[in-house]
Amino acid sequence: MSIVNLKFVQGERFYFGDNVLPCFETGIPLLKRRLDQLTDADNIVIAFPDDGAWKRFHKQLDHFPMVVCAKVREGDKRIVRVKEGNPSGCHVVIVDDLVQSGGTLIECQKVLAAHGATKVSAYVTHAVFPKNSWKKFVHKNGENTKDAFAYFWFTDSCSPTVKNIENKAPFEVLSLAGSIADALQI
Repeated sequence: MSIVNLKFVQGERFYFGDNVLPCFETGIPLLKRRLDQLTDADNIVIAFPDDGAWKRFHKQLDHFPMVVCAKVREGDKRIVRVKEGNPSGCHVVIVDDLVQSGGTLIECQKVLAAHGATKVSAYVTHAVFPKNSWKKFVHKNGENTKDAFAYFWFTDSCSPTVKNIENKAPFEVLSLAGSIADALQI
């Protein structure tokens, strides 16, 4: 069984039946390869929308400068602030395990841009996007790029999402096929 980026902290124990050998994998190497291809690869800062995302991913991204945000939910409203780090003058990539409505990512983008980020992008392993909530991220003609995500990377772990949003800016699919094949040694 190969499990990709479930909500777990490195070192946590999971118990499966005697006949199941879990193999915990991550999509972060895919993101790192993609970031290396960018023209501004030397100006990347990684941001986490909350402490949970930082705990899950910071060790895999420790060669990048980091920003940690904090969020508070009040009903449907999300209040986000920069807790630590400096996004000013940088291409900031928000990293999280999954996205559903996208509200937290949008609020993080606004706060990071207000703190001087030149570009904001996002990466999530699992892009769920119920009720077509992905549409709020699609680039529109004449849109101010400061209010939009430069890139939005996600893996192909949720195939209905891939079918709905592939080839629509700013979305870009990072395939897990190679990582899973390597994990299964096939």
